[in-house]
Amino acid sequence: MQSVKYWLSEHPSIVNFRWSHTQSFGSTWSFLFSSIAVYVVAATTLHGFLSLVLSKRRRVPLGPIPAVHSLCVSLISAVIFVGILLSAAAEIRDTRWFWRRTKTVTTPFQWLLCFPLGTRPSGRVFFWSYVFYLSRFLHLFRTFFTILRHRKLTFFHLFNQSILLCMSFLWLEFSQSFQVLAILLATLLYSVVYGYRFWTAIGLPSACFPFVVNCQIVLLGCNLLCHFGVLVLHFLKGGCNGMGAWGFNSVLNGVILLLFLNFYVKRHLRKRHANDHLTGHGGSSSVRSCGSSEIKSE
Repeated sequence: MQSVKYWLSEHPSIVNFRWSHTQSFGSTWSFLFSSIAVYVVAATTLHGFLSLVLSKRRRVPLGPIPAVHSLCVSLISAVIFVGILLSAAAEIRDTRWFWRRTKTVTTPFQWLLCFPLGTRPSGRVFFWSYVFYLSRFLHLFRTFFTILRHRKLTFFHLFNQSILLCMSFLWLEFSQSFQVLAILLATLLYSVVYGYRFWTAIGLPSACFPFVVNCQIVLLGCNLLCHFGVLVLHFLKGGCNGMGAWGFNSVLNGVILLLFLNFYVKRHLRKRHANDHLTGHGGSSSVRSCGSSEIKSE
């Protein structure tokens, strides 16, 4: 356990980390915007090209690549979760004395929600925030897997992936409050969801309910509650660091929530209509296997 703590929270590279435009890879605004532009253009170009050269029902076989990708994302997310959890505990231990001089933070939970004014993007938790930011690029490959296997590309998917990448950059750039809890919640969800995707990709049975969608709803609900907590602390405790980025982040989260709910409601109504159609023709709505609709829609 001591070895795990050292490599995940006490290693000099972690303790002495500093977010820098000159030393940290991918830390410039130009890199962020060019990466998102390349991602959107590549995805739309691939989707358009396949629509021209292949029939709509024909899929491109990918073999074990999606399963390996899901396993990698799940393991990386688990490492980030443990790393930032240990690092947050170490930062709380080392900086608790300083809280007495500030009016913002009095308890560890308040520190998780609200960084004191003047917080710089350096140290343990920002190292793992940086690793989380880099891991977001690995998530982008799933878009291309979906295009190749299912020939599907939606505005919601492109917007969601691009905004999540942008938000993880803003966390570092402006030392935004709430990012520790956000990363803990997100990496916990990713480790479970991508582990489940690996489980189903290798042929093991899937859940009899939309597992991934339900996990995403839980994450959005937790984020909403935490954003409300940040707002309360900001006005009651004298201010939290990075509130400008937090406001922009909140607007983007709200847009994602509305798009997700719109997508979820349409999907539910479409599924209900299909079940009614099958029932009206003497069929059974249970002919579809558990979880099959969820896997196809991802």
